[in-house]
This record gives sequence, structure tokens and C-alpha cells, in this order.
Amino acid sequence: MGFFDIFRKSVKKTKQNLSLELDNFSGKITADTLEELEEILILADVGVTTAGKICSKLGERIKRRNIDSTELRENLCEIVTELMEPDEPLVMETKPSVVLVVGVNGVGKTTSIGKLAYWLQGQGKKVLLGAADTFRAAAGEQLGVWAERVGCQMIKHAEGADPAAVVYDSITAAKARNVDVLICDTAGRLHTKKNLMEELAKIDRVLEREAPGCSRETLLVLDATTGQNGLNQAREFAAACGVTGIILTKLDGTAKGGVAIAIRDQLGLPIKFVGTGESIGDLTPFSAAEFARALLLNEDEE
Repeated sequence: MGFFDIFRKSVKKTKQNLSLELDNFSGKITADTLEELEEILILADVGVTTAGKICSKLGERIKRRNIDSTELRENLCEIVTELMEPDEPLVMETKPSVVLVVGVNGVGKTTSIGKLAYWLQGQGKKVLLGAADTFRAAAGEQLGVWAERVGCQMIKHAEGADPAAVVYDSITAAKARNVDVLICDTAGRLHTKKNLMEELAKIDRVLEREAPGCSRETLLVLDATTGQNGLNQAREFAAACGVTGIILTKLDGTAKGGVAIAIRDQLGLPIKFVGTGESIGDLTPFSAAEFARALLLNEDEE
């Protein structure tokens, strides 16, 4: 299954709602149409600010030439693609490269780590997991299940241990074992920004000392079903810990997929991967063009 087919399947619920509304438009696109369109986009959880921006850009096109309803979807697709590009793949230029994963409980953080490890191994990378979320009970055990399932090794300390100590041992092991990518499950909470920032600052010092110059990503896992609440989470985490990208989970289970557009537009954070199902291989590198095409264009099902 190609990327477009994967995205078409994953945004199906969001697209159904959008299509019912967009198909009601007929004739030339007018100022009244733009107002209606803005409301439709807001209902898809694109958000007020981003919906307004999309309609403003469409209005600029209308001033240059008349656009009728048959061209509406294509123009929206182009505008959304422009808002969400460029795509930004994981930065993995050193050996080892380090990926820190953050996110609140219940968003699919541990599952996403397992799927990411599986995807990386499919790219020929040797992966090590670091169970540095020592705050949540049983987090290490859950990550261990995924390590076994994926077939990669894991470094773990006792519950309540210092997360930075886990990262220290993990980076030491990664170098000794010639690992390509170290993924650390860490900072799985946002109970206070101060504690979160202190924890990550300590981890940062460990990495700078033990793996100076290594490629680093801090990926925030967000649940797409939370819509605009997810956007608020992203804003909080970005302020607290320098997020470099998003893993958007459960995209296939929501009609609020428009939040992906808002995240990229309002926060400037690239979506690196989307969760498109429950299987181990259901984590897909994000493509703005394919996402917009799947969401907005009416193309025949294969």
C-alpha cells in the first residue's frame, strides 16, 4: 500500500465530514462561500486562526481569477500543502543518533516508540531503547514488551530511578554496541513545567558530555482524537522542552484530523510520523502533499 492509500484510509473520518459540506457548494466561490468554508474547517479542528489563513489565501486566488466549486478542492489542497511543507524527516546524521520521546499518558507514547523502533530497523538501523520514563509505574515493563516484540535491546533501571542515569547507561551501551539510533522514553508527563525542564536539562547535560555533537530529536506524541486540546498540549511541551517534531497517533480514529494542519501552521512544528492503525507497521512518515491530497481531493478508490 502506497503512502497516499495509507493516508486516504487514515483520514477517512475527517474527510467524510468535510466532503458532505464541500459537496454542497456550487457555482462561483464568493465572500459568503469563504465564510461558510471557514466554519467547516473549524469544525474539522483546523482551528480558527489556521482556517482564517486558508480562506484568506483562497480569497487572494479568487481576486486573481474566478474559481468555481469544481476547482475548490484542488485549490484547498494546494494551499494546505503549502502551509504544511516542507516535510522534515528524522535527523540521524551521527552514530549513535538520539531520539527523546515525550507526551502525556494515554496518547500512545510507548506504542509509538515500539513502532518507531520497528520502522527504523526496517531502514537497516540498529536500535536501542532506553526506559528513562521512570516516573510512571510499569512504563519500563511496557517498553520491554515492545523491545521483545520488535527484537531490539533495552536499558532499564528500577522504577523511580534518575532518568538521566538511565540515559547515561543507554548512551554508553549504544556506543559500545555500535547502535545507530537510541530511543529514550522520557518526560512522560507535564505535571509542572519546572520539573519537566529540570529533568530534560539534566538529560541534555548527560548527552552533551557523553555524546557531544550527536544528532538529536525530541518528538512529542499527540493523540489526534483530542483535536485542539492536542494543539494546546503541543504548545505547552514546545515551550517546556524544545520539541523538534510530532508523532500524531490515532489519526484513523478521528474526524478531527484537521488539527495536523493547525499544529504545523500555528506552532511551526513538523509532523514526522502519523499512527495509522494498531499493527506494528502502522507508523508512517508524514507527507504534507499526500495528506492534503487524501483529505481534500475526490479520487477514485482502488
